[in-house]
Amino acid sequence: MFQSFESEGDPTKGAERVALLRGKLGDLGLTGFIVPRADEHQGEYVAPCSERLRWLTGFAGSAGVALVLIDRALIFVDGRYTLQVRHQADMTVFTPENLVDTPPHVWIRNNLGKGARVGFDPWLHTISDARALREAAERSGAEVIAVDGNPVDAIWTDRPKPPLQPVEIQPIEFAGELAREKLIRLAGALADEGATHTVLTDPSSIAWAFNIRGSDVPHTPLALGFAVIAAEDPHILFMDKRKLPIEPEAYLTQLADLRAPSALETELAALARRGARIALDSGLAAEKLRTIVEDNGGTVISLADPARLPRATKNAAEIAGTRAAHRRDGAAVVKFLAWLDAQPVGSVDEIAAVTKLEECRRLTGEATQMPLRDISFDTISGAGPNGAIIHYRVSKATNRKLGADELFLLDSGAQYQDGTTDITRTIAIGTPSEEMRERATIVLKGMIGISMLRFPPGTRGCDIDAIARMAHWKAGIDYAHGTGHGVGSFLSVHEGPQRIAKTGTEKLLEGMILSNEPGYYRPGGYGIRMENLILVTPATDIAGGDIAMHGFETLTLAPFDRRLVVPGLLSLEELAWLNAYHAHVLSETGPMVGGDVLKWLEAATAPIG
Repeated sequence: MFQSFESEGDPTKGAERVALLRGKLGDLGLTGFIVPRADEHQGEYVAPCSERLRWLTGFAGSAGVALVLIDRALIFVDGRYTLQVRHQADMTVFTPENLVDTPPHVWIRNNLGKGARVGFDPWLHTISDARALREAAERSGAEVIAVDGNPVDAIWTDRPKPPLQPVEIQPIEFAGELAREKLIRLAGALADEGATHTVLTDPSSIAWAFNIRGSDVPHTPLALGFAVIAAEDPHILFMDKRKLPIEPEAYLTQLADLRAPSALETELAALARRGARIALDSGLAAEKLRTIVEDNGGTVISLADPARLPRATKNAAEIAGTRAAHRRDGAAVVKFLAWLDAQPVGSVDEIAAVTKLEECRRLTGEATQMPLRDISFDTISGAGPNGAIIHYRVSKATNRKLGADELFLLDSGAQYQDGTTDITRTIAIGTPSEEMRERATIVLKGMIGISMLRFPPGTRGCDIDAIARMAHWKAGIDYAHGTGHGVGSFLSVHEGPQRIAKTGTEKLLEGMILSNEPGYYRPGGYGIRMENLILVTPATDIAGGDIAMHGFETLTLAPFDRRLVVPGLLSLEELAWLNAYHAHVLSETGPMVGGDVLKWLEAATAPIG
C-alpha cells in the first residue's frame, strides 16, 4: 500500500511541545515564532524531517501556519481545513484563524505592537512572505526577526533524517525534449531578462529541466535539491550524491557541475561577490537566498521561475503520455466502481475502498506494462459526514462504513511514468435524498460548464472560475476552494502557475493541464465533488466567428453516478455533453475491461433521457 492509515499528528502533545518552544523563545530573546507548513523548496509535499507544523500542532493539512506567542498560540488554515484542524489540533492550545482572510502578516499588523519580537526561519519563508511580515511589523511597531537555526528542530529530538531516495532518468519518450535543449532555453530566458544566473528552488522545475525523477517526498516523484542555472557559465546542481546511482550521476555530470546541497550558500555568495545578477522568484525562493546574494554584493532580479511555464505547457510526448495514463487509470476506476456497486450496503468502509482502488490501479498497470508508481496524493475517501471535510484523510481512528442512503466522496489519483491523474467521483450508497440529487446535479452543471467552454487567448483562470459557480449561486450555495489546479506530467498533482480560481491570474495556454472540480459540502451531512482533468486545446476558428478560441479536452475517463443526476435540471446542451462524455468513456475504457465489469460500464454510460 502507498497510503498509510495511521492517525496523523498527535494533538495530545500540543501543550507540551508549545511549552518547550516557548522556552527556546526566551533563550533567543523572542516573544513569538512562526512555524509554516513548508520546507526550503515551498513544495506541497514535504519530507518527514520537514513536517514541523504537524509535529508541533497535530494538524496534517497541506497548507497552514502556526504563530506561537508567549501568551497564546494560533493556527492559520484555509477553507479546505476549517473542520479538519479542529479534529487534529488541540483547540485548548491553538486558536484557529483564516489563512486567506487574516494571514499571519495581517494578524501581526492588527494585534502586535511595540515590544513584540517575532522570529522566523528564513529558509522556510519566501521573499514575498518575509517582505509582507516585515512591512506588517513596521506598521504595528513590532519586530520580525530572521533567526539562524530553527528552534523547533532544537526541541524535536526524534526528528527524521533527510531523505536519500535514488534518482532516476525520465526517458525521452515521456519527456519529449532533451534536458540539454531545455537548459539552453532557460539560459536564453535569463539572458533576455538581464540576469546572469537563477536559482531553481522548486524540485519540480529541477525534475523537468534535467529530466530526472526521485522519491524524496510522498506521492510526488521529486529529488530534493537546488540548481543554479547560468546564462553563460556552467550550471550547478546541488544534490546529495548518495542519491545518485552510477548512470544518473554520469548523465547529470554531462549537464551540470555536481555539488553537495551544503555548498549552496558558499557558491551563491561567491557568485554574488563577482557581481552576479541573480534572478529569484519572490513567490518561491527562500528569503535566505535573497540575503545571501545581497549581503555579498550581488544583485537580486525579481523574476518568475523560468521553468514554470515551459513545464506547465505540455509537449506532444507529454500529452500523448497523459492520454494513455488516463485511459489506463479510467479502466482501473471503472473496475473499482463496478466492484463497489456489487457490494452489500454497509459492508465496505473507507479504508477498504482505498485499498481496493489501489489494487485496481496496481493490477491494471501491471496488465498494461505501465506499473503504478505511486498514488498522486492520499486518497480522500469520505463517507457521509466525512465527505464534507474537503481534504479529509481517513485513518484507523476515523474510518467509517459507507452507510445506507449516504453519499461517498472519493478523490484519488495515480502516478505512472507517462502521466499523473486526479479524479473525484461522488457515489450514492443506497437511495440518495432529493436534496442530494439536486445538489449533485448543480455541481455537475458547474463542471460541464467549464468542460464546454470556449475562450479567447489571454483568458486567465480567474476569468472563468465564476462559470463553474453559476448554478451554485442561483441556488444560494458555493464552495470554499478553487475550481481547478494545474497538474504535472509524472510530477506534482498540484502544479502551478495555472489554476482556475478567483486568484488564478496566469493566462491559460495551450498544453496546460488543469483539474475541473466544483463541489458542495454540508457540514455534518455529506460532501459532493465532481472532478475531471482537462487539457487546454489550441485556439481554432469557430464557424461564422471573428476570433479563434481555445477549448478544453477532457482527459479523465470514468462515468458519473446517474443516480445523482436530475435530468430536468440540465439544459439540452448539458445533457448532450454528458451523454457524449459517457459514450466516450465506454469507447475508450470498454476494451480494457470485460465480463461483468463491461456490462456494468455499458449500463453506467447508457444515454440519460
